[in-house]
Amino acid sequence: MANKLVLNKEGVREMLTSKELLEVCVKYANQMGAKLGEGYEVSEYTGKNRVNASVRAVSDSAKRDTLENNTLLKAGGNND
Repeated sequence: MANKLVLNKEGVREMLTSKELLEVCVKYANQMGAKLGEGYEVSEYTGKNRVNASVRAVSDSAKRDTLENNTLLKAGGNND
């Protein structure tokens, strides 16, 4: 018989909202921002359930480039 795995929900929630995980998310978002250059903005916040970091196009030329070439999607590829 297989062993049953029981998650510590409070521990998972603590990990998903931790400062350390936010730093990892921000690191990857900043790498994307560096690849993309001007016209893009990196932001971060801690939500109710997890930390978040995002990159978005803010200038008209960056928005157009993202729409036509999937620039954000391509920049988010392998960040190793």
